[in-house]
Amino acid sequence: MGQGQRQRKDRRWTVAETVIEVKGLGRTFGNHRALDGVNLTLERGTVLGLVGQNGAGKTTLIKHLLGLLRAEEGTVRVFGKDPVADPPGVLSRIGYLSEEGDLPMWMKVEELVRYSAAFYPGWDQQYCDTLQKEFGLSSSAKLGSLSKGQRARAGLLVALAFRPELLLLDEPSSGLDPIVRRDILGAIIRTIADEGRTVLFSSHLLAEVEQVSDRVVMVQAGKVVLDEELADVKETHHRIEIAFEQAVAAPIIEGAFGWQCEGNRWTAICRADIEDIQLAVDKSGGRLIRTVGVSLDDIFMARSGSKLG
Repeated sequence: MGQGQRQRKDRRWTVAETVIEVKGLGRTFGNHRALDGVNLTLERGTVLGLVGQNGAGKTTLIKHLLGLLRAEEGTVRVFGKDPVADPPGVLSRIGYLSEEGDLPMWMKVEELVRYSAAFYPGWDQQYCDTLQKEFGLSSSAKLGSLSKGQRARAGLLVALAFRPELLLLDEPSSGLDPIVRRDILGAIIRTIADEGRTVLFSSHLLAEVEQVSDRVVMVQAGKVVLDEELADVKETHHRIEIAFEQAVAAPIIEGAFGWQCEGNRWTAICRADIEDIQLAVDKSGGRLIRTVGVSLDDIFMARSGSKLG
């Protein structure tokens, strides 16, 4: 369950303040359309879960937010600024952690901390020391000698220690064991709960997204196919099972997708009110066997064309 809309106890921050604003963003690599007319607005104090298959465009979108890619089409604004035109004005307010980590492996943990602190006037050394202790990171340990999980903790340490206004997490726990994932997720939740930070959390681990997100954006083939509050997504999507007297083609039910057939029964995920579903099923000549709630993973699988469990 998401943590709900939050507001930091600071008069400079208002709930309605826009942190990210993307309009009509398009990007093509060769013949591949990586992003296609993406629109995204994220207000301060919101935790947004960004989901999609590998290659759907999630990382490309995040690179635009960091100013690593210039928009070919459309505009990107972070804190009202173009991250390409004003990197210091944007990056100084962003904490970033990716699956790759991109850490200097020759450094010790204490050297990484000193190096990172020099870039951020708001660095909180006491908070950094607390996180380092919780993560079990030795100051004298070389990053290159750490396990993947320990390096992820080190990356999160420097991403959080200056208390960034915006936290961008690109598959931060991919490939990590459950204990490390729990620690990373726990640190993120504490940061969110303590100060109402704004977070964009990209992950293929949808159960994690459900734990921390207020809102979900689903990207498919470079396009946003779903952008809703998580609570609304869970409330308005259902798994439906319809039976017919004999085998028929997939019924036409508005809002239904991911149809699968077994004999004379059809199953799908449907985005509609139960009453509307019942009326549509009656009109199709079928019989509604059951409707049940679904997880974010069920919705994702149905939209991506995978077989429902």
